[in-house]
Amino acid sequence: MRLLLTNIKELVQVEDNPVLFKAGAEMSRVDTIRDAFLLIHEDKIEDFGSMDRLHEVPDEDVLVEIDCSNRLVYPAFCDSHTHLVYPAPREKEFVDRIKGLSYEEIARRGGGILNSAKRLHETVEDDLYNDAMDRISEIIKMGTGAVEIKSGYGLNTEDELKILRVIRRIKETAPLCVKATFLGAHAIPQEYKNNPAEYADVVINEMIPQVAAEELADYIDVFCDRGFFSVEDTERILMAGMKYGLRAKIHANELGLTGGIQAGVKYNALSVDHLEFVGDEEITALKDSETMPTVLPGAAFFLNMPYSPVRKMIEAGLPVALASDYNPGSSPSGNMSFISAMGCIKYNMIPEEVINATTINTAYAMGISDKYGSIARGKIANLFITGTMPGIEYLPYSYGTNLVETVILNGEVQSL
Repeated sequence: MRLLLTNIKELVQVEDNPVLFKAGAEMSRVDTIRDAFLLIHEDKIEDFGSMDRLHEVPDEDVLVEIDCSNRLVYPAFCDSHTHLVYPAPREKEFVDRIKGLSYEEIARRGGGILNSAKRLHETVEDDLYNDAMDRISEIIKMGTGAVEIKSGYGLNTEDELKILRVIRRIKETAPLCVKATFLGAHAIPQEYKNNPAEYADVVINEMIPQVAAEELADYIDVFCDRGFFSVEDTERILMAGMKYGLRAKIHANELGLTGGIQAGVKYNALSVDHLEFVGDEEITALKDSETMPTVLPGAAFFLNMPYSPVRKMIEAGLPVALASDYNPGSSPSGNMSFISAMGCIKYNMIPEEVINATTINTAYAMGISDKYGSIARGKIANLFITGTMPGIEYLPYSYGTNLVETVILNGEVQSL
């Protein structure tokens, strides 16, 4: 089947010579074509160009045509950091924070991640799957075409495997690209509160071998931060994961300059995420590495935390990705258009930088930028068509509106 998009007001993020990510000054460059067409064959982008080239496309080969007059076409968002398989929302903790309790204080009282772990233990897989698929439908409607989902609300072997099995089921049934990350080291269970290293041993000796045996995860992650896992335990866990072919990712520097970024670079992490606290040493460590600095604006916004020094990182020549951190406790939204707006409003990124940060760079942070994250011949046809809008500046400017009108995943128009 061939699908043809015509009269596109502006085709955004086109690449004739695809790159894996964009860094530094290159992040301010986004190539577009005005008055464009895009041809999709089965699940891949076959061709694109200006409308004056349309005569080169044989009419008999086109089965479906969509008129995109006054509309922009983007590559679908890639959301490289979510926890969207969870048992229940945590709105009461939201009220606790309004009353003055900090995220760490709530965690110490058995709230936060431990609260979700308790509820997940009591929830059957079918319910977890059905609720998660509702969230998957929600993010697709807002233009997301690839998502990484982390475990971490199990905190024991049985329940971590349960959540990873749910993620595998989503992989098999959802139309978007899904990557699974094992995050058994998301928090320290109450019974190991006084001996975190012993829980790290459980992750290493019990969880990782079973996760690997069932081929349930693409990556391994650790929450390396104050009050969670030390650098030493983080490195032990990452080393164990690497032995089973699980590439590292890290929750790093959300709560302080705790060494998580350096540990991530040392173990060739695909990404280090959060990064509310980044100094010169962290920037130096990241330079010339293969690790993608990934900022989670939703969490900083929702928790009233410091905003990562994104401008400083870009000006130092680093790449930056932006992801939603969709989860029940600290970022209960997977709206990547809002994340784009946050990039401009709170991090002083220009719209072009935000486009790169939410498409090609987040695709890299998921290990899929060779197939997703831009409009390039041979890449998977995951994209969205906006409603009527003047240009790329309008999407982050109009932060409260869902401007996504049509979503195409694997070359097929989705029912929204």
